[in-house]
Amino acid sequence: MTPLFAWLLIIILTAMKQAPSSDIAFSPAVKVVQTERGSRAAYARVERGGGFEVEVTADLRDFLAEIDTAFLATASADGQPYVQHRGGPRGFIRAIDEQTLGFIDFAGNKQYVSTGNLRENDRVCLFLIDYARRRRIKVWGNARPVPATPELVAALASPGYRARIEQVILITVTAWDVNCPQHIPQKIDAGEVAALVDGLRARIAELEAENRRLRAAG
Repeated sequence: MTPLFAWLLIIILTAMKQAPSSDIAFSPAVKVVQTERGSRAAYARVERGGGFEVEVTADLRDFLAEIDTAFLATASADGQPYVQHRGGPRGFIRAIDEQTLGFIDFAGNKQYVSTGNLRENDRVCLFLIDYARRRRIKVWGNARPVPATPELVAALASPGYRARIEQVILITVTAWDVNCPQHIPQKIDAGEVAALVDGLRARIAELEAENRRLRAAG
C-alpha cells in the first residue's frame, strides 16, 4: 500500500465514521477547552458510547410531565442568540412521537423574536429545569412553528388553562442530555406549598379541637 493510498483511505474512513451525537455540543473548540481543563477523557468515554440520547425515551416523557417552564434558545441567520421563556401548565411540552416534541405557543408580547429567528435558522436548544427535584435537561433539535390545528390542539392542550393560542412549536429532536444538579436552587411550587400549609392548618385545628374535648372531659 502506497503512502498516498493509505492517506486517502484514512480520509475516507474518517468521513464514513458517524460522529457521536454529543458533537452537537462538543465542537472542536469545546474539545480543546475540555482538554486544557482536564475533562476531555470523561467526555471521550461518553462519545465512545455514542454520545447523548437521540430519541424520546420514557425517562424524558416522565421529566416533561413535571415541567411547567422552559427556555427556548434560537439564533438569527447571522448568529445573534436569543433566549425566550415558555410556560404553561405542568406537562405542557409533550412527546408527539419518538423524535418529536411539541407545545402550544400562547400569545405574548408580540415581539415574535423566536418565531422570526426560526424562519431563517431552525436550530434550537430547549433548556428544562425541575427546581423542586433539582434536575435539568437540554434538548437540541430543529424547530418549526405550525398552525394550531384541531388535531394538534387536542394532543397538546391542557383543559382549563386560560390563554390565547397563537401557534404550535414542533421540535425534531437531534439529541438530549441530563445535567448534574450542581448550583440549581431548590424551589417549591407556590400551589404545592399552599396545599401543604392548608393540610397542616387543618391538622392543627383537629388537634386543638381534640385538646378542648379532652380538657372538657377532664
